Amino acid sequence: MNRPRVVITGVSGITPLANDIDATWKRLLAGESGIGPITLFDASDYTSRIAGEVKDFSPEAWIPAKQARRMDRFTQFAVAAAKMLLADAGLEITPENAEDTAVILGIGLGGLRTIETWHAKLLEAGPSKISPFLIPMLISNMGPGQISIFTGAKGPNIVTTTACASGIHAIGTAYSEIVLGRAKSVITGGVEATITPLGVAGFTALKALSTHYNDEPAKASRPFDAKRDGFVIGEGAGLLMLEDLESAKARGAKIYAEVVGYGASGDAYHMTAPHETGEGMAAAMTRALRDAGLKPEAVEHINAHGTSTQLNDSTETKAMKLAFGDHAKNLKISATKSMTGHLLGAAGGIESVFTALALRDEVLPGTINLEFPDPACDLNYLSGGTERVACEYGMCNSFGFGGTNASVIFKKWAD
Repeated sequence: MNRPRVVITGVSGITPLANDIDATWKRLLAGESGIGPITLFDASDYTSRIAGEVKDFSPEAWIPAKQARRMDRFTQFAVAAAKMLLADAGLEITPENAEDTAVILGIGLGGLRTIETWHAKLLEAGPSKISPFLIPMLISNMGPGQISIFTGAKGPNIVTTTACASGIHAIGTAYSEIVLGRAKSVITGGVEATITPLGVAGFTALKALSTHYNDEPAKASRPFDAKRDGFVIGEGAGLLMLEDLESAKARGAKIYAEVVGYGASGDAYHMTAPHETGEGMAAAMTRALRDAGLKPEAVEHINAHGTSTQLNDSTETKAMKLAFGDHAKNLKISATKSMTGHLLGAAGGIESVFTALALRDEVLPGTINLEFPDPACDLNYLSGGTERVACEYGMCNSFGFGGTNASVIFKKWAD
């Protein structure tokens, strides 16, 4: 029996580049950076003082003020992006379709801001002053939970927390739910908001963040460049509406692209470092190809994980060579974190949106700041800027701490 086909009927984004997906996509194709000095807290004593912050975000534009105050910033992003998504998809959730509409989001760290705020209050005033909303605000599953409450979606309600691979694992799970007939439509993708004192301090202590470009923040995120010195922390949301093709056609939905393959793997190697051979990353890509029934030569475009860290970029390059063999040299690879920074659990969500838009619009985002190519990173990362190329298949990669890897493949829509 043929399995159901899964298509993307809506996209949304809240990013360091803009508070909607259309403006984000326009700035991305123009090669602009959304990275600047940290303003969400006083970072003057930090060795890394830059981030990809969402600017001028007003949760009250999407959420009643009283309810917004009872949400962490990541949940505010989730609800706002979900409302944008439903509007873009033209999908109204009704009593008739609510049971068949799921919400599956990737969130890496959850309400870190809430934890910090109320821990300080605990130390200052004692346990009697802690808000009853502390736990509901900080738990990661409140992202999809609040979307369900606001929209009425009553299908599976799930959060995937797999570090920086969370977003693609969520999309893969959503895709699987539709293929297995457990849902007809799924709000999915990734959300994150951890530009906080503890978040930045923790990643700095790991020596994971860029510290050499505080005075030139737009140049700090430089995937595959020899002068990269760490990633730039970012925040935001990237959501997709996945639907069963027959359901989408029945309601006359517009279609961005088709989801055709998903693969995941584990390195079984190290807490924070990828396996040095790239075999775990390659396994996720190979499994996605197998799931899609594709030969490596079918994929022309990859939105790379491309974090701008020494180990990730060189290892991902090895992994693409393992997975694609001689065809790796023909791949056109975008590293869009060079412009957005690393959105952690939201990265796979927004980068999957970019991949779908690249196929639809027949235009591939370039990689900025690749000025001094690393000899260990010797593939085509589109360092010359945006290219007008019609591709049939595109892959998006995300890899996370704990050795967790995920890849998803999209196909250009052609009815």
